[in-house]
Amino acid sequence: MSQLPTEFILAFLGMVFVAVFLLSQGLVVPVFGEASKIRKRIRSRLDVLEHASNLPNMQTVLRQKYLKRLSPLEAAFEQLPFMERLAQMIEQAGHEYRAYRVLLLGVVLALVASACVWLLLKLWWAALILGAMVFWIPVLKISSDRSRRFAAFEEGLPDALDAMCRALRAGHPFNETLRLVAEEHKGPVAHEFGLTFADINYGNDVRRAMLGLLERMPSMTVMMLVTSILIHRETGGNLTEVLERLSSLIRGRFRFQRKVKTLSAEGRMSAWVLVAIPFVLSAGIMLTSPKYLPLLINEPIGQKLVMAAFVAMVLGIFWIRKIIRIQV
Repeated sequence: MSQLPTEFILAFLGMVFVAVFLLSQGLVVPVFGEASKIRKRIRSRLDVLEHASNLPNMQTVLRQKYLKRLSPLEAAFEQLPFMERLAQMIEQAGHEYRAYRVLLLGVVLALVASACVWLLLKLWWAALILGAMVFWIPVLKISSDRSRRFAAFEEGLPDALDAMCRALRAGHPFNETLRLVAEEHKGPVAHEFGLTFADINYGNDVRRAMLGLLERMPSMTVMMLVTSILIHRETGGNLTEVLERLSSLIRGRFRFQRKVKTLSAEGRMSAWVLVAIPFVLSAGIMLTSPKYLPLLINEPIGQKLVMAAFVAMVLGIFWIRKIIRIQV
């Protein structure tokens, strides 16, 4: 173990990080989460609807008001590139952090990690690589929280629709049904429906309030709900029956997704096992036979073979991800 070069140990840990990150992003996806392509389609459709009705983007209006409340320095940080996207991710994750503070936290963590590696190993490239990886930890945490919140919202949406149906049958107006859902339920569903009710109650029209809900929760399920409500308000009809059918459709969709996840569980487990085998085997060899691996690492051709094997592993991860997503 002591004869192994420090560069190899750092490279080994970096490969483990990359492999686990790719697997977690490609294979460990929430059951009710939507793919990024679907969110982009929803975003483009929202832009078309807002331009067709000559309404400004709700998120843009709220962000302009938010920037006016900040100090000049904070506003300058918040207007950096990609900061608006990060602020939207934080809001969708249910947090109240300011975007520039999350970015500064990543910079601080990266500097601390880089300084530790430099002081211990005196390797500038290792410090740079580790700092770049650590920098993304806060963003990855927010992205994970957002995915979990999306999943919790969609899982509780059918019960919220049933509550709306009962309220409509009892004679409550549509706006009041949103308030009842916000008071009777918990979690992201209650919070988002409460924001939508407050948006309407403070003078905004139903169309913009529902489009605001879709902006905060960009999923195909919410898009079906918003489209159904907006069409009903324009053409009329029995909204209770529409919401009942939508609730039944969402529950059927969830049952199908759970079944698909069960059927694809073997493929996901195979991916984890296939990717973990090289790292576990290398760690075992390092512990049991410390003089064995240096023969491979110290030779130039051995280093090329290790890099080629890692590239092949990354390609395999993407291939397995594609196969599983085709099944889903």
